Amino acid sequence: MRISTFFYTIKQGLVNIWKNKMFSLASIATMTACIFLFGLFYAIVTNFQSTVKEIESGVAVTVFFDKDISEQRIEEIGELIRERVEVSHCDFVSADEAWENYKDIYFEGNEEAAASFAGDNPLANSASYSIYMNDVSMQGTLVTYLKSIDGIRDVKQSELVANTLTDFNSLIGYISAGIILILLGVAIFLISNTITVGISVRREEIGIMKLIGATDYFVRAPFVVEGIVIGLIGAAIPLGILYVLYEKIIFYISDNFSFIGSMVKFLSVDTVFRTLLPVALILGVGIGFIGSKITIRKHLKV
Repeated sequence: MRISTFFYTIKQGLVNIWKNKMFSLASIATMTACIFLFGLFYAIVTNFQSTVKEIESGVAVTVFFDKDISEQRIEEIGELIRERVEVSHCDFVSADEAWENYKDIYFEGNEEAAASFAGDNPLANSASYSIYMNDVSMQGTLVTYLKSIDGIRDVKQSELVANTLTDFNSLIGYISAGIILILLGVAIFLISNTITVGISVRREEIGIMKLIGATDYFVRAPFVVEGIVIGLIGAAIPLGILYVLYEKIIFYISDNFSFIGSMVKFLSVDTVFRTLLPVALILGVGIGFIGSKITIRKHLKV
């Protein structure tokens, strides 16, 4: 494509937006609202997922060993556990450490009762591995494997917590997908209407261009540019608004809703926008491109 043709296409696309400025503004406003809601929802979901992930990181499966098991076998079991794809890391807790932890929790303020055990450790057979997972939904598979290992007498798991967190993550995923699809549909519909009006206004001009030998690409390209520019503007505006408002909203929630602030560890604006910025821009451009292509195919016979 020649440079002159490229710049003509860009110019004509911008001219189309200006000529149909009321419809263009309506499309940009709708796109802005859609991307703003998408960005707001993304920020909420990302923060909740981060909180859930942090909770998941504290969920552990604990394994206890057979009586009189050798230290070598315990180390071998540890190596087998660490090799599993489900496992993030595991910590060994000796019988003495288990007793010290127990005393700190259950004998706090009553040290004399703990001292009465003297050198006797009631938890002599309570050495264990605390196993932390990459994904809590993998707990079932991991527990099944652990129960098959020779030398492990008991496996303790947080089944209710794991199932709750897994179900919550799935629910968030379904809701996110549903809202995104609705927003995409509305935005594509509005951009399609704007392009349709542009085609109607220029139908006679397009006919003349075809008579003098204009190619299909030459006729169609400005409308694609129009859709992409509308999508890009409609994505850039809400991103700027969200970037400015995000931290203010976080501070407001933390100050006025202390319960939420204590439950949710909010991510920084840079962390959220590291993914949101490219996704929203690609989404805006993609919606503009798809909307224009659908409309051209339906209404522009060249």
